[in-house]
Amino acid sequence: MAATAACRCGRGGRRSNHSTIEQTKAAGRPDSTIGNITPCRLVGARLLDVVRFLLRTVVFLGSSAIGLVVAAWLIPGVSVSVSGFIAAVVIFTVAQAILSPFFLKMASRYATAFLGGIGLASTLAALILASVLTHGLSIRGVGSWVAATVVVWLVTALATLLLPLLILRDKKNAS
Repeated sequence: MAATAACRCGRGGRRSNHSTIEQTKAAGRPDSTIGNITPCRLVGARLLDVVRFLLRTVVFLGSSAIGLVVAAWLIPGVSVSVSGFIAAVVIFTVAQAILSPFFLKMASRYATAFLGGIGLASTLAALILASVLTHGLSIRGVGSWVAATVVVWLVTALATLLLPLLILRDKKNAS
């Protein structure tokens, strides 16, 4: 059996495991690559996508948690219970992730003047859902709802920008 050369993908695979375009065309088989990308590179790209998705999820959950804690700390009428906090954070984050693009699409289609308020509207809707669906978040009074919406929106936006920088800085210092 002939020795196989290393795959050009740089991930340590062997060429015998990763067909190139020339080999598949010469054998009369359909391409097992996309352009010059071998299957080994596709797996690496997918893994990178999964890591990015997980980091983005951690950042969104962290920024939501920080936003809810700051609102509970600053605004009278907003309280967060320890027992239901995680459920409230998860529901708030999922609702925010689902509602923001929906509100943005609706506003851009029907009411372009409201595009700037989309973040506030989706934050209010996510707060309502987190408050109704869990016992972890309680907001009492119209003023508290307005203030909580603005504070959570602002803190979450800032945390979403700053948390990735902190994560990347810690990762850079560790290596």
